Amino acid sequence: MSDLDAWVAEAGAALGVRPDEVPTTELLDMARDVAHNVLRPGAPVTAYLIGVAVGRGADPAAAAATISELALRWPDRTR
Repeated sequence: MSDLDAWVAEAGAALGVRPDEVPTTELLDMARDVAHNVLRPGAPVTAYLIGVAVGRGADPAAAAATISELALRWPDRTR
C-alpha cells in the first residue's frame, strides 16, 4: 500500500468514504491539468467543486475527466 493509498483509506474512513469510491488516478490527473494549464491554486478549489458536484449526484471519475478536458483547452492568458 502506498502512502497515498493509506491516506485515502484513513481520510476516507474519517469522512465515511470507502477507498473504492475514490477515483484517485482521475483526480490526480485533473489536479495536474488544472495546476499546469489554468493555475496552481485552482487545483484544490476545483477538487472542492468536483466534491460539490458529486454530492449532487455527479459521477466522480466523469466529473474529473470533464474538468481535465476543460483545463487542457484553457487558453494561455499570460500573453
